[in-house]
Amino acid sequence: MDPATLVAGEMSNLTTNIHALLGSVDIDLDGIAKYYVRNDGAKRIRPLLVLLMSKTVSRIHPRDASLEDEPLSSAAVLNDRNPSLSLHTATDNPDISPSQKRLAEITEMIHAASLLHDDVIDESELRRGQPSANFAFSSKMSVLAGDFMLGRASVALARLRNPEVIELLATVIANLVEGEFMQLKNTIDEGHESTMEYYLQKTYLKTASLISKSCRAAAILGGASSDAVEAAYEYGKNVGLAFQVVDDMLDYTVSAESLGKPAGADLKLGLATAPVLYAWREHPQLGALIKRKFCEPGDCDMARLLTQQSKGLEHSQALAASYRDRAIEALQRLPPSSSRDSLESIANQVLSRKR
Repeated sequence: MDPATLVAGEMSNLTTNIHALLGSVDIDLDGIAKYYVRNDGAKRIRPLLVLLMSKTVSRIHPRDASLEDEPLSSAAVLNDRNPSLSLHTATDNPDISPSQKRLAEITEMIHAASLLHDDVIDESELRRGQPSANFAFSSKMSVLAGDFMLGRASVALARLRNPEVIELLATVIANLVEGEFMQLKNTIDEGHESTMEYYLQKTYLKTASLISKSCRAAAILGGASSDAVEAAYEYGKNVGLAFQVVDDMLDYTVSAESLGKPAGADLKLGLATAPVLYAWREHPQLGALIKRKFCEPGDCDMARLLTQQSKGLEHSQALAASYRDRAIEALQRLPPSSSRDSLESIANQVLSRKR
């Protein structure tokens, strides 16, 4: 069964609700902010995980089922010109509260904002096979639109009125910046292990932090036990790490057409990810290429060739599988249910994804 089936109602209006949260009277800003939030067949894995985790751990009282998204301050004070200010957040799913549903939307907004910023930093031309926002509009407008999205997400987050959840998601935004700084520096030490640790820390900050802290927040909003909250976090962290390691492998194994972006993009950006770091153990000459960020002619082709000739991809697959196993182990601490089964299914699917 498709894991999304259990939360089909919530997923079906995800884009509509996010668009309402992002509304602006400035037509250009409105369009750019919504550019990466479209009904384009994307999996929307992050909000899906939040909703399924909500169903798995939720003990919310039925009286909370019709809460509205209300501002803490008056509209006159906020001077918020969003035409969809008081969007109703009710849900038909008895196992998912309005706050948890809104959390799923906030999670996707933060992710989409990070894509706008990442594409500017990376000077990307394509995103999901379409012109990236920085090319379709401009880099300056993309940066501002990403900032606007984070502002809107922060407003929606504050209206959840849960300090711990606000702290978690605010930390995610800081983590995304920290991870991007680590990626820009792409520091290499003489030892393989310390460089791999640097890569994994960066991977947590850029990818797994949002997934892990969102899953944790879903459990908190659902009134889950402290053990269930920790299990939700561990699941999200390990699924997030597995997801990114597999994503880094795709740069070596999948065509540009399938990826929706140029193949070998990471190497061209000077990024040393798990496959090439593992290959470095077998081919010491890769160390010099990694250190200079593959900037000389032929470096990218050589690194790609040596990685494919090594056990770098095999070791990366094993690393991703180990994170998958830890994610499934964390799930065993949660009560059995169809939604828990779906979370396990997603963890397994992460290893076999092709885009």
